[in-house]
Amino acid sequence: QVRLAESGGGLVQPGGSLRLSCAASGNIFSAYDMGWYRQAPGKQRELVAIVTSGGSTNYADSVQGRFTISRDNAKKTVYLQMNSLKPEDTAVYYCRVVRWVVPLFDYWGQGTLVTVSE
Repeated sequence: QVRLAESGGGLVQPGGSLRLSCAASGNIFSAYDMGWYRQAPGKQRELVAIVTSGGSTNYADSVQGRFTISRDNAKKTVYLQMNSLKPEDTAVYYCRVVRWVVPLFDYWGQGTLVTVSE
């Protein structure tokens, strides 16, 4: 059984920074993508950033240039460095680990709340 443990959320003022971490535990096959999604109140869950098994990254336009995703394969951990935070970044942030080829798998974390407010 694979579990994802997220940490690093909290309350921050506009313009501030936070770093989210997500560590995977359990047996997990290699060659998987790791990503961060978020869901604001009343809105659908959306992709924030993803890093592939090969190290390629992709970001939502709204966070491009402010957020940086990275991964440590030895630790099975993905990070999201969030700078210049805005109130509209307020959401529950979810970690995802997904493998798109056989053997397929798709795991989600429980979410961590990020609140950007004065």
